[in-house]
Amino acid sequence: MTSQASARPASASRAATSGRLERASGRLATAVTERLDERLEWFRSLPARERSWVGLISQAGIAGVIAWYRDGAGRPADAIDVFSSAPRELARAISLEQTVEMVRCTVDLLEELLPEIAGESASADVREAVLTYSREIAFAAAEVYARAAEARGAWDARLEALVMESLLRGEPDAAALARATALGWSARDGITVLVGPPPDGDAGAALQVMRLAAAHHGLDLLTALHGEALVAVVGHSPDDDRTARLLSPHFGAGPLVVGPHATAVVDVASASAEALAAYDAAAGWPGAPRPVHADDLLPERALGGDQVAARRLVDDIVSRLRDTDPELLRTLAAFLETAPTLEATARELFVHTNTVRHRLRRIEGVTGRSPTDPRDALTLRLALVLSRL
Repeated sequence: MTSQASARPASASRAATSGRLERASGRLATAVTERLDERLEWFRSLPARERSWVGLISQAGIAGVIAWYRDGAGRPADAIDVFSSAPRELARAISLEQTVEMVRCTVDLLEELLPEIAGESASADVREAVLTYSREIAFAAAEVYARAAEARGAWDARLEALVMESLLRGEPDAAALARATALGWSARDGITVLVGPPPDGDAGAALQVMRLAAAHHGLDLLTALHGEALVAVVGHSPDDDRTARLLSPHFGAGPLVVGPHATAVVDVASASAEALAAYDAAAGWPGAPRPVHADDLLPERALGGDQVAARRLVDDIVSRLRDTDPELLRTLAAFLETAPTLEATARELFVHTNTVRHRLRRIEGVTGRSPTDPRDALTLRLALVLSRL
């Protein structure tokens, strides 16, 4: 009987204290806003709309801690309701670090004011309620930002897939460019296309590391899986080789192909097509460097049925030599297919050995490939065969 009687006064005292706190909630909310404005520079610079959102959170937090005290033991899930009073966009307007500063500043003020409002007899209980509820608020803030980051990540992945599909199809319309801008893409020229194996292990985490590396070097990055290959479109990239070296560690083991340099987004589709064809043909050159340019794999691409590569070989080698000097073409054919020494070629063509040597140097000057280098000789001879076909 005595214990029940003592419980009733305690309950009545808690109810009376809660009433005093509720009546002071408006004054507390104003004091919190003033304290935030006084101590937090970022809060002072917020637009009026965002400041009002923070005010909603402060009011909800004050109401929550009072309810927590009134009920004697709050439910942890109730702390989430504090943040549900503000629009979802607030998670983008202020960072998690700023939210923690806001909570700390609010809790400090409530620790100062609530015990005084509650009275001396209830001050210890009120202070304990504030500290306990502030812990729940901190966990709630972390959960809110984690959910926002997860939702943003999923949305960004869908946007990136749409943008890359448009770029690879050669249809970079205004909508695709707007989506790319929403992903942080600002480049309009100087674009490098890389194709290689996807990263090993957790691909999502590895791609995020690649994005951070690209951002660190001032590069824009969009990625997409194309079959078993990872396609990376890198903006603000004046030097293809440098970009490839920087990002190559973030691809998986295997060949890494650098596509033709794209001067604008409309060129990405053709550059990607060549890079993908080169990636498919890279197995034909086991000793290829990493990274390797798509043009360096023209022989393998042509043998694999790539008509673009076949035409490039004929145009860049046979047609150019024919236009420069038909004798260069005759000398190349004789040296590679009939008499693979200087002396034998000279006898075949009824010219001096020095003439053959001079013509071979001219062939290298015109085509950029030396008939005496094994790799270049393969390319030159294949160009001759394709020209006849």
